[in-house]
Amino acid sequence: MSETPKFTVIDRRKIKADEEQESQQGSAPQSEAPSAPPEPGGGPRLVVNEPRPETQPEAEPQGEMPPPPTAEESREQKAAYDASAQRLEDLVRAQNPAAGAPPPITFENLVQQFYVSAMIQMGAGAQEGQRPRVDILGARNTIDLLGILAEKTRGNLTDVEQGTLETVLFEVRMAFLELTNMISLQAMQPPQPPPPQAKH
Repeated sequence: MSETPKFTVIDRRKIKADEEQESQQGSAPQSEAPSAPPEPGGGPRLVVNEPRPETQPEAEPQGEMPPPPTAEESREQKAAYDASAQRLEDLVRAQNPAAGAPPPITFENLVQQFYVSAMIQMGAGAQEGQRPRVDILGARNTIDLLGILAEKTRGNLTDVEQGTLETVLFEVRMAFLELTNMISLQAMQPPQPPPPQAKH
């Protein structure tokens, strides 16, 4: 059964600023804790943990979100992401020249991803002859995410997008009802007695 994952959001802007600050201070002599001598052969070396300066900001408590990025930070990151994605696409197409450009990602792709995830969690897609693996709690979480998506996008979708979302949500909820009813019926059935042993 799946459990709600616990995670902490890390403000990578602080990490980048720290790295830049450390690179600028890299030429200054470090007198607090000497590092171990480099290993022979130019390979990896052991680095002694050095205490952080007093001005180092304290780590943010778990559960608190960092401040949102500025508009300029978002634009720069989006441009860097697009350039990196384009380089990756160029590499893939160089290995397979016959492949055309991939279609753009749309809202329907997002809804389809949730649909496939929910159905697999409810046992669909198992190979013939294999017992389906069911993650009913994970399926419920995925379906609830689709419900949140429907709630938060209400009034902001095209007719086609709205119809796709409503249809998918209806289908996965129906599959969930059928599966949970089957599980309930199996739980209510009394255990079967063992077959009688043949007398010799």
